[in-house]
Amino acid sequence: MKKAKRGPRRPAARSMTASAFAALLSRVIEMPANPFHPFVWIIGEPEIGRNVQIGGFSEVNAKGARVRIGDRCDIASFVAINCADSHKRMLGMTDKIERRDITIEHDVFIGSHSFIKGGAHVGHHCVIAAGTVVEPGSIPPYSLVVGNPMKVKKSYYRNKAKKVRRA
Repeated sequence: MKKAKRGPRRPAARSMTASAFAALLSRVIEMPANPFHPFVWIIGEPEIGRNVQIGGFSEVNAKGARVRIGDRCDIASFVAINCADSHKRMLGMTDKIERRDITIEHDVFIGSHSFIKGGAHVGHHCVIAAGTVVEPGSIPPYSLVVGNPMKVKKSYYRNKAKKVRRA
């Protein structure tokens, strides 16, 4: 009986800590490390409050505009908060990328696969439902925002949110 030929031996895979992986990824994609998740892209210098959670594969783009995220916000995975809009430049209507400020006040939840456009101001204690495209303009506190095009249900959470107090 002949022995089966084996190809060259591969070295055993080395294990890597999560923090070492995050540091390596940061170097490879040339994106500064951040305190949230290795797959969160922070562009520019957004102002991000205390106790904010940002899920993986999300982006916060503050390049060229002021982006403020208040305290205790919960931003799910696959969320884009992007101050830039280049469609007018691509159509030849202007030669610049339009950049507008974004404000997200305290205690806001943003559901997965949502997009917050430049010029949006989201009031405190709002919920942005999954998949919502938030257009420029002001959304009052305690609102529920759903859909594309977005629909704002003003004061939807006003009485419900006061029932539970956080320490």
